[in-house]
Amino acid sequence: MLRNILLVVLAVAVVGAGAWGYQEHQEKNAILINAENNYQRAFHDLTYQMDLLHDKIGSTLAMNSSRSLSPALADVWRITSDARGQVGQLPLTLLPFNKTEQFLSNIGDFSYKTAVRNLDDEPLSAKEQKTLKSLYNQSGEIRNELRKVQNLVLKENLRWMDVESAMASGKENADNTIIDGFKTVEKKATGYDEENLQNSSIVSFQQRDENFDHLKGKKISKNEAIKLAQKYSGIQKPKDVRVTENGKGSAYGFYNVVLKNGKGHEAAMDITKTGGYPIYFMDNREVKDQKISLNEAAKKAEQFLQKHGYKKLQLAESVQYDSTGLLTYVTMQDDVRIYPESIKIKVALDNGQIVGFTGSDYLQSNRERDLPSPKITKEEARGNLNSNVKVMEDGLAVITNDLGDEVLCYEVIGTMDNDTYRIYINAENGYEEKVEKMQNAEPIYEDVI
Repeated sequence: MLRNILLVVLAVAVVGAGAWGYQEHQEKNAILINAENNYQRAFHDLTYQMDLLHDKIGSTLAMNSSRSLSPALADVWRITSDARGQVGQLPLTLLPFNKTEQFLSNIGDFSYKTAVRNLDDEPLSAKEQKTLKSLYNQSGEIRNELRKVQNLVLKENLRWMDVESAMASGKENADNTIIDGFKTVEKKATGYDEENLQNSSIVSFQQRDENFDHLKGKKISKNEAIKLAQKYSGIQKPKDVRVTENGKGSAYGFYNVVLKNGKGHEAAMDITKTGGYPIYFMDNREVKDQKISLNEAAKKAEQFLQKHGYKKLQLAESVQYDSTGLLTYVTMQDDVRIYPESIKIKVALDNGQIVGFTGSDYLQSNRERDLPSPKITKEEARGNLNSNVKVMEDGLAVITNDLGDEVLCYEVIGTMDNDTYRIYINAENGYEEKVEKMQNAEPIYEDVI
């Protein structure tokens, strides 16, 4: 009897130890997964911040007024602070990365000191313009190296925990793609002459009004929403349909419809309950090798817009990413581009299919406007441009400024060196309202490390 009791006690102890060990293993795995997720987020955020930083510095090069330059430099300072924060969250404590951190710190110091001074009384000197250009070029090199690492991280499904283990064990000299990539980034940040670099201004961003209460039309049902999703996606006989309604906290009513054809083709769409207007549409199918041009893609997009009742729209920008084209259309009223009313369309360049659509800006802003007459001439507007900008084309446009107000501007497309810019000069007072650096062709990062 005693022997049986001992066996039962031992069995319970073994099971208990096993359960404890399993639980400890699960908790350890959860901690490792959480750490890996944090490292991945910090790295991809850093790459994104370097993209923003490069473009923002590039925009300042084309600016010619303190009204635009001061907030832009304050934005540069903010972005560098964010980027340094992401660097601090990566497992790079044992890998020298001080040159890159110092580079970001130098950009921050320069942009902060320049942004807070009175640029009307003390404009940028020729030396400071040269410094900005140098920062722009070097930030571009660092961005490109980070993108190469990012490409390989995603392509090879690399883990940051392996990097931490390699550095902790002293094996960082072994073949490690991430470590090698960051060593290259560090080299790109080396050699900048610190002597060239000489609470910031608060840049407020008005929140967009996401309320679609002004939309006209009857309330649609779930079944009607499904039919609209079928019409946009081309999945006429879905094998699986999922419809969810917006939560109570949303500012407007919409349905989210997901369609699957059972063969790997899936499409998702947000549709307003009032009127059945598409807010967002995305087809997640794999896009194969390019067979049509970006110009042909624009024709497909225009046919799509006409088919679904969109009128008075003009192509404002087209960009190609790998085998897809991203096209931006804006409303035309009296030969004036109305940028707040924009629609973005993503076209697959293998067969011309529409695989993405964003119409929220259009829905929020679509209305007939009482447009004012310009108070300055086109020639006077050009006189307020940076002298280094070569004008390619110009016209009138309505944009939303930093205060969230719609303003009539002269829109100038110009080039400087190898970059293209959109510059908006207020048609009433000649102020430089906004400068945007347009996207260059995307490089392909394959087998680069």
